[in-house]
Amino acid sequence: MNDCLFFGSNEKPKLIKNEPEEIKKPIQFKFENKNENKNEKQIKQISSGILSIIFLFENGKAIEYLKENDSNQNPEKIQIENIQKVSVGEGNEAILTIEGNVFAKGEDINPKNPKEFINISSLIEDTNDRIVEDIVAGDSSIYLLTSNQNAYGIGSNENAKLGFDSKTLKKTEKPILMMKNVSKIFSGNTSFHVFLLNSNQELFVCGYNKYGQVGLGESRREDEIIKLTKIQNIPKGKIIDIQCGGFHSIMLIEDQNQNPKRKLYSCGDSQYNGLGKKEDTYEFTEIKSSLFENDDNILDFSVGCFHTLILTSKPKLIVFGGNYSGQLGTGNTNFQKIPFQIKLPKLRFNENISNYHISCGAFNSFLYYSPSFSNLEEDLIKLFERKEFCDISFKTKNGEIIEAHKLILKYRLNQNQNQIEKLQEIISNKSIKESNQIFEMIYSNRIINPKLYSEIKEIINSNEKIEETMKRIYLNENEKDFIIERKEKQYKFPKLILIMRSELYRGMFLSVTNDTSNKVTDYSELSNKSFQILEYWIYSNQIKNEIQITKQIINEIKRGIDYFQLNQTNPNLFDLLIKKFNNQN
Repeated sequence: MNDCLFFGSNEKPKLIKNEPEEIKKPIQFKFENKNENKNEKQIKQISSGILSIIFLFENGKAIEYLKENDSNQNPEKIQIENIQKVSVGEGNEAILTIEGNVFAKGEDINPKNPKEFINISSLIEDTNDRIVEDIVAGDSSIYLLTSNQNAYGIGSNENAKLGFDSKTLKKTEKPILMMKNVSKIFSGNTSFHVFLLNSNQELFVCGYNKYGQVGLGESRREDEIIKLTKIQNIPKGKIIDIQCGGFHSIMLIEDQNQNPKRKLYSCGDSQYNGLGKKEDTYEFTEIKSSLFENDDNILDFSVGCFHTLILTSKPKLIVFGGNYSGQLGTGNTNFQKIPFQIKLPKLRFNENISNYHISCGAFNSFLYYSPSFSNLEEDLIKLFERKEFCDISFKTKNGEIIEAHKLILKYRLNQNQNQIEKLQEIISNKSIKESNQIFEMIYSNRIINPKLYSEIKEIINSNEKIEETMKRIYLNENEKDFIIERKEKQYKFPKLILIMRSELYRGMFLSVTNDTSNKVTDYSELSNKSFQILEYWIYSNQIKNEIQITKQIINEIKRGIDYFQLNQTNPNLFDLLIKKFNNQN
């Protein structure tokens, strides 16, 4: 499959030359300009509004297509580095950097020069609250979530979408505090309303409600404008995400008792919006369809002004809602009230559907490939979440216990017992959310929260790549507690590494509770040279330079990847072998 598919409105801005204004079936998207953008790294995120579309790449750079540049159809390079997230609304754009700064532009953000990005996080009055963790752009407004879990809004307060009486506050050119103790903010690129979730899973909302899109229920359907209000009746389960259309909302709930099962709920007016049901609903009710099978699960979803797209694990691409510009990809422009499945293109060799993502603009849609981390970073984060082999505990300031893996900490910290003690001391003064972020930064070597990172940077080996950490584990025989016996040789691995990198061994170690064996006779179809390649790649995501690659090795590795069910995202071992083989010849 190609990196990115596109369908829907192809005007203002026009993305693909020599194509009609309405693209009704998914087609490949390619950058038309002939400059350096074609050499950018993997797409990380796409955010689309009515007037502009931003592509963010894994290297932290971004480009944007603008309505005003429609005549030449070339994107502009955004002159901001280390970008972590982008969010495009209606008439405004926001950019979050790794350092926690937010740059934004728009008529209601910077009226004097609406085309110029300004640092709006620096305008927060509390100087201790200027590090931002998340951003969401709505209609003429932008929402910020700081590292202190405070929610701010900036821009238009029309229909009280910043939470305040719109008669006394028309708009603000500085971020204004909306609510404290916020864990997540949810809105949409054409939305006049916003949801705020606190750490206790209590949900609050403010904004436009003419169509019942804020989910307060039948009794509040006549209230067009809602100031910040708590929603009393929300579905049971953990709120994963909420996305807002122009006049409707879709909520993703994870039921922890069903292993876990994710379900979608919607509210709003079905006459104009994609609710996934035929009737209007003024509080969040489940979207039901035979397309949502019991052994299927929702991986990703996205909401435009009138339409909704859903990606499931089967895999399926499910659509419903307004289709005026062909943004459902059904081949026509017919409105689709209930869930409808469209054909997915073939996936790349050995790629997981979970690496694909959806992004709905106001009247268009994208399906694109984007692994969330490099291979080892992603696996380390998954390992942190596995508690079965944890052997060290940390207590937060509220007495919650966080368990970790001493082996990984030993190699991610500066290999000094005092560093673990210092980490214990730091965690003892942090909340559970802050503590989890600290461990995620240690495991992945990514700056997730700059403020917290400044406190731990002295005790972690921040200059060392994860691949180097894993290679040091590879070289230390004393840390290996599991033996794979071959015909001619024994190979030793830490069980933690095998759990992290192989679905085969993960199932073996986590399902057999009474087996104390520390060795197994394994797959004999691999030559020792091929097994050595797999062994080194498991630790490093690299191929040993001194090994010559042959067609026999390539075929053996292909079978070995499938047998051991090795986790592969980027880079792909099979692709690396082909490239090295071609370079040798």
